[in-house]
Amino acid sequence: MKLLKYTIPLISILIFFYPTLLLSETSQKENKKVDRDPITIRSNSLEIDNKQKIVTFSQNVEAKTPDFTINCQKMLVHYLNKPNLKDSGKEEIKIDKIIATGDVKINRSEGGLATAEKAVYYQNDEKVVLTGKPIVRQGNDFVEGSKITLFLKEKRSIVEGSESRKIRAVLFPRNEKR
Repeated sequence: MKLLKYTIPLISILIFFYPTLLLSETSQKENKKVDRDPITIRSNSLEIDNKQKIVTFSQNVEAKTPDFTINCQKMLVHYLNKPNLKDSGKEEIKIDKIIATGDVKINRSEGGLATAEKAVYYQNDEKVVLTGKPIVRQGNDFVEGSKITLFLKEKRSIVEGSESRKIRAVLFPRNEKR
């Protein structure tokens, strides 16, 4: 029973897979009921460690929404318990960060693919950091480097290189229709 108590809220708030629905704090207060499509996470194994506040999905992990599919070998969901002011005695669960490792692939349903060995989502900053030979593709265009940071709220990215892995971007010209 404790497994369901913590798993269901955690799965329902893995909102980083759904950046189009990321709402500002004010919007969330105004729209008390937010309709969201479900997130389905499949894996060969699930472990919940309430003492460490980590949920671990491992072996062939697939997290799917209508907008994204994320595949990896291991996904760690770090969460925090906060007292819920509305219902005394109950705690609210908040995602701190999510770490996906091992052949990470993020496919957007509208096109685009990001790959890396590791992706870390930071809830408070609403950013994803890709490391381990990260590449982001859109059609034939792509960019790669040592580290790619995606700022979801700001719709911007930073690609960093290193001495051993310079930034490389391949962009194909577009035919403009006038």
